[in-house]
Amino acid sequence: MSGFNDNIFGGQIDNPFADPSVQQVAHNTTNTQRGLEDYNPFEDDNPPQSHQPPRPVQIGQPAIVQPTNEATSAYTQYTQPQITTEDLQRRQEELERKAAELERRERELRSNTEPVRRNNWPPLPEKCCFQPCFYHEIQVDIPSEFQRVVRHLYYVWIMYAGVMCVNIIGAMVLMIHARDFSTFGLSILFAFLFTPASWLCWYRPAYKAFRNDSSFNFMVFFFVYFFQMVVTIIQTIGIPGMGTCGFIIALEQFDSSVGGIFVGLFLLLIAIGFGTCAAGDVMMLTKIHSIYRSSGASFAKAQAEFTTEFMRNPHVQQAATNAASAAVNAQMNNRY
Repeated sequence: MSGFNDNIFGGQIDNPFADPSVQQVAHNTTNTQRGLEDYNPFEDDNPPQSHQPPRPVQIGQPAIVQPTNEATSAYTQYTQPQITTEDLQRRQEELERKAAELERRERELRSNTEPVRRNNWPPLPEKCCFQPCFYHEIQVDIPSEFQRVVRHLYYVWIMYAGVMCVNIIGAMVLMIHARDFSTFGLSILFAFLFTPASWLCWYRPAYKAFRNDSSFNFMVFFFVYFFQMVVTIIQTIGIPGMGTCGFIIALEQFDSSVGGIFVGLFLLLIAIGFGTCAAGDVMMLTKIHSIYRSSGASFAKAQAEFTTEFMRNPHVQQAATNAASAAVNAQMNNRY
């Protein structure tokens, strides 16, 4: 029998495993089996890594943009206020005045005595023959919550005094235009009478009422200021012969002439000024009355204050002492 590799037909049989493709498949299969045998399911796929501490995070400083010279000059040009020499001088005078006032008050506190205040109203020059008669300083005497009200009342008085002075000029124009001499004479009389009387009779009591929380001064203010309001309304109307250039007298001056129109317009402005003062009187009377009612003051308290102040008056005390002495002497003479 011939060899195994011999074909029965006389040819040689080829080895099927000698094919290169078959050998490659067999090699891959062997490697796969070897890999499955070496696989460990409990083993971590990732290789162990050495532990390293975290690096500290560095926080950088915020970026600062340096302005350019052009931007700086433009900012300085448009934002820097323009201060004149007059402003600086006015601020310096105000600071000096406040410093002097603070120094004076500090001396008063150190000495523990009654404050000595120099009268500063009316503001007259030092070389004038008349000297100030009152001490008037709202920021010093009046509590902070009432300073605005007292200041507005002071402005109302200033406006009324100014309108009374302008009324004299209007009456003089009316005298030249219409030969009305009575209005001119009464305007001078009322200006010199009502201006100081209004200061003494209603503004000064209101000032002392807010300064000392005095019910008596509040009552005086309300009583006088009501009549002041009525008088101002009458002056606004402008009844002929009353000494004021109100609406009636102003409207009577309008005619076809240029002088009549000019005089009428001028007197009409004075009448509007009186009307503004009357409106201010109504507003201030209402506001101060509401403050008075909310403070818990009453008429009985005003009576008690009046009695106390009346008995503290040295002239009243002297008169009472003299009356008591005279009564005792009369009784002693009657006995003997």
